[in-house]
Amino acid sequence: MKLDFFAKLCMVIGLGSATGLAAADAVEEALHPIQVEWAAIKYRTPEKQQEARYHTLAQQAHKLAEAHPDRSEPLVWEGIALSSEAGAKGGLGALSLARAAKNKLELALKHDSHVLKGSAWTSLGTLYYKVPGWPIGFGDKAKAEEMLNKAVALNPDGIDPNFFRGEYLFERERYGEALKSLETALHAPARPGRELADSGRRQEIQALLAKVRKEMEN
Repeated sequence: MKLDFFAKLCMVIGLGSATGLAAADAVEEALHPIQVEWAAIKYRTPEKQQEARYHTLAQQAHKLAEAHPDRSEPLVWEGIALSSEAGAKGGLGALSLARAAKNKLELALKHDSHVLKGSAWTSLGTLYYKVPGWPIGFGDKAKAEEMLNKAVALNPDGIDPNFFRGEYLFERERYGEALKSLETALHAPARPGRELADSGRRQEIQALLAKVRKEMEN
């Protein structure tokens, strides 16, 4: 049986800037199928099949990270795939995957604190508020909020940083702030080549907005 704190431990990000045009083309072209596959797993794959497919995706991202040790973007996507695998696995058995994801994201941020316009901060902050705290896990609500705020500062109009910050604020019962973040996320610019991810995320935003408004009416 899956535990609640891993029920939704999945996320998506956008492509970031690169240090060189030729290198950016090579890495971004290699990342794009990983991004597309992530969205297909999350939004079009039965839950029972997701864990194995996320595992394969993490392996693909790991190979890309090894091939480009000077780049942080593949590390971020390896972290995303691992955290998504943890969410699909569920329960305390997923904690090792969550820790592995945390390590990859922290390494990416050590190399480039602005990687993918703050998407690593979004992913790491989400881990920190979804994973249980000590003595079970490394979760920390205060650190989570700090990281999510950094993500929004780097990408103030982005769909993902605003969605996950809004989700965090909703769970903290800060409904007015959550409403503002989620409305910003809902009207975020479309990401070319990420149509399925954007469509799926907007459905999640609308569902959470309905919950926020219901709470504010009570």
